[in-house]
Amino acid sequence: MNQYLDKLYRIASRPERRIIGLMSGTSVDGLDIALCRFRGNGMDTEIRLEQFITLPYGAEFKEEIASVFSKSQVDLQKLCLLNGWIAEQHAALIGQALKKWGISPEEIDIVASHGQTIFHAPKSLHRIEKFGNGTLQLGDGDHLAVKTGIITISDFRQKHIAGGGEGAPLAAYGDYLIFSKAGENRILLNIGGIANFTFLPGDLNPDRVFCSDTGTGNTLMDAYIQKVRPGTYYDANGELASQGRINEKLLQALLDHPFFEQPFPKTTGPELFNLAYLDAAKRKAGITAISEADTMATLNRFSAEGIAQAVKSQIDAPSNFQFYVSGGGMHNPVLMDNLRDLLPGIQFTDTNALGIDPDAKEAVLFAVLANEWLTGGRVNFGEGRNGIPTVSMGKLSFPG
Repeated sequence: MNQYLDKLYRIASRPERRIIGLMSGTSVDGLDIALCRFRGNGMDTEIRLEQFITLPYGAEFKEEIASVFSKSQVDLQKLCLLNGWIAEQHAALIGQALKKWGISPEEIDIVASHGQTIFHAPKSLHRIEKFGNGTLQLGDGDHLAVKTGIITISDFRQKHIAGGGEGAPLAAYGDYLIFSKAGENRILLNIGGIANFTFLPGDLNPDRVFCSDTGTGNTLMDAYIQKVRPGTYYDANGELASQGRINEKLLQALLDHPFFEQPFPKTTGPELFNLAYLDAAKRKAGITAISEADTMATLNRFSAEGIAQAVKSQIDAPSNFQFYVSGGGMHNPVLMDNLRDLLPGIQFTDTNALGIDPDAKEAVLFAVLANEWLTGGRVNFGEGRNGIPTVSMGKLSFPG
């Protein structure tokens, strides 16, 4: 037997496993690294977040990703070279984190890597009849396994598409396994570059679990401030937005897109919600001059409107649900105030209340997917009725 197959069997047979989950989002600000300890699987999954850190990317990394990110035409050689290079950068950052924590690679069982999304192409966006849904994440698992010396599970989104999904969002799987609670209806709202929410029914019926993107979260605000304030990557504490006023004509033009009329569940990305989208909305609204602060205030409200519209369209009485929020957007007080205005009576609690650092949640969820790939895979979500195919996601890479 291959030595790594034997090791994999032993890892899967242990009562506990230590898995590092990695997440690098569309904001490309840094690599989230979550070290998790697992017992069990499925609805019996027990998880403890042992360590978490976000290690920031340098300017070179951001520039390289920007050269291919969400572009319909790219340098194919660059794309090819970046696949291994990104994995090598991530491996180095894992090494830094382990050194900081005083943990050796030999003490880690599995690395679960999301990779770096370069392009997301659901059929609803590309509209090419003969092709289905597509998505591309770079950061090759083989390179990561070899460089870290740790068995790696990666490229999770492809199985979701193969099983009939759109490749996103994947949050429903981990949310259901670790955050469901009998007798309490829950909404898990994650505001990353793109915002998404998961409905977890109090009766624990997996057929009723629902998850969908809502539209832009931070990605359009980030893109705008990076354009008008070079060297600034996001609107920290909503500072610029707080200085402006919402332009109603621009807001309505931003909301005037078929995406918001598409049936749920659905997925999207910066391939749609980008600066070209903003420019088109300005033209549609007949706006030739608008301040940076007013633009940011309007973009902020736009993100909140997408979330609120989605939640209200899918949930008949939001007050009967407990809302838990995570992701970078939760740190933007202007965005959260907009959500409270649009969803009155709802108290937003972050996932610290559920035992998981809200900034770590997405990295943790990929560790959950890897644990389920390794030891579980028995939770049945039905026949993909809610865009959640019953599949076990991830590809395996050995260090040697």
